[in-house]
Amino acid sequence: MYEVVISGTGLFTPANSISNDELVQSFNTYVAQFNAENAAAIEAGEVQALTESNAAFIEKASGIKSRYVMDKDGILDPQRMKPRLPERSNDEWSILCEMGVAAAKQALQRAGKTPADIDGVIVACSNLQRAYPAISIEIQAALGVEGFGFDMNVACSSATFGIQTACNSVKLGQARALLVISPEICTAHLNFRDRDSHFIFGDAATAVVVERADLATSQHQFDIVGTKLLTTFSNNIRNNFGFLNRTAEEGQGKQDKQDKLFVQEGRKVFRDVCPMVAELVAAHLDENQLNVSDVQRFWLHQANLSMNHLIVKKLLGRDATVEEAPVILDRYANTSSAGSVIAFHEHQVPRSGAQRQQHNECGVSARMAWRGLTTAAQPIAGQATLLQVRRMASQQKSPALPCRNG
Repeated sequence: MYEVVISGTGLFTPANSISNDELVQSFNTYVAQFNAENAAAIEAGEVQALTESNAAFIEKASGIKSRYVMDKDGILDPQRMKPRLPERSNDEWSILCEMGVAAAKQALQRAGKTPADIDGVIVACSNLQRAYPAISIEIQAALGVEGFGFDMNVACSSATFGIQTACNSVKLGQARALLVISPEICTAHLNFRDRDSHFIFGDAATAVVVERADLATSQHQFDIVGTKLLTTFSNNIRNNFGFLNRTAEEGQGKQDKQDKLFVQEGRKVFRDVCPMVAELVAAHLDENQLNVSDVQRFWLHQANLSMNHLIVKKLLGRDATVEEAPVILDRYANTSSAGSVIAFHEHQVPRSGAQRQQHNECGVSARMAWRGLTTAAQPIAGQATLLQVRRMASQQKSPALPCRNG
């Protein structure tokens, strides 16, 4: 059995961003047009009038201020209100492949690896554009990775489930290093004409290098101390789009029908998820003989700011600081499984004091004894959590790299 580390992360961020104000302007234009076109039916009580949205409501309800998207114009067009992503020929790399490769290259660079060092690719995301061939194998070909690839979907927990799967493979010696890639185009399944959810999602892609600790050389290493998974079935979040839709006559030509897109019962999600995630994380820490006070940072699923605040408060018994529970959903919105990895990528605890000096003078591995990582994932509503924990120096098992400066 090998010790395992995360040695590099990568992030692809789309070039276009939509602010709440821009999104609201488009939505309210649609509302005005709908209400005007259906004025008589609304007056007769046959059709319900639509209600306008506003930026203050969105930020208060979610903590979201903007979101990055693969296509801005199509979403903001009141006559369309969905991204315009042209079909590509089979001879072209797919859009998910393109996003995943960009994130993967950055993760490889941070890990100090080349495609020749990677034995497989796991694409773990909630929004796959096709059934086969697997996006992972396409990315494998685009990168020039030999070995294997497979896709997996556990909704918003896909990335953490992928990390756990990669960890097990590396630990058992089935691979030296694996890439876990999460390309998420969430805007393609979002109903931008629904006031309660039109603001929730954005697009992004992340990549994580999971490898054997004895082979790792990067300055961005985290021990994987442990992983814990839990799944619970729920209809509180659902998307009924799939290949069987075409076999049901009642669904013909209704790809934009509400239940064929993302739907949720937000209050039920909030009520069910918060206590369950807090209990899962607490149990996981206990199983690893760790206290909540040992946790330096919580990289939570970036779906809703109030949910994150409540989960951490249940664990800490107090409000968390922004350093303890960093937030990226204000800029990225909910990017499904990519969210917690984006937070991890952008907010890693820097070394300080003697630890920073030791690093600079001796060039020791950044996988220092206090930089352990645990993952916990519970996808009743796709809640995924990464935790950074302090570890005592006596628990360091891998040798430091040779000193660079004497």
